[in-house]
Amino acid sequence: MTQERSGSPHEYIDYAASKGAIDTLTKELSLEVAAEGIRVNCVRPGFIYTDMHADGGEPERIERLKSVIPLQRGGLPEEVAEAIYWLACEKSSFSTGNYLDLTGGL
Repeated sequence: MTQERSGSPHEYIDYAASKGAIDTLTKELSLEVAAEGIRVNCVRPGFIYTDMHADGGEPERIERLKSVIPLQRGGLPEEVAEAIYWLACEKSSFSTGNYLDLTGGL
């Protein structure tokens, strides 16, 4: 999710750059270790109700930006946890090198 698309350009630029690095690491590492039966995937959460926004100085950030989210709400930490659980179990055994976007449609 780009910063412009999320409706928050120029916010958390260092954090956004680190997400790009994780994407590259996910793809390259998955290619490197797939033959050994190791799966590497990435969960990319969007606006999730966590302390990160409150600690960053804007507790109401998600409320301010939720109008740009197609589902019109932020995500819950439990929703992210369920996705991670799915990726960790055998039900996702054919998934590697993928990015799972939990963005409410962004």
